[in-house]
Amino acid sequence: MDFGPHAAFIWISYAAVAGMVAALVAWLIADGRRQAADLEALESAGVKRRSSPSGLE
Repeated sequence: MDFGPHAAFIWISYAAVAGMVAALVAWLIADGRRQAADLEALESAGVKRRSSPSGLE
């Protein structure tokens, strides 16, 4: 695969995009864990989710 005189720019662009996608995936994983911890803290404090069955419907 010959990219010609612009090969360096193309490879740097691919690397930048791959780095940004990896950063976004890492951020989503960290945010999901943070959200789960927040939900666990709320549930342990006695706050219940609206979608949880309460038996009083």
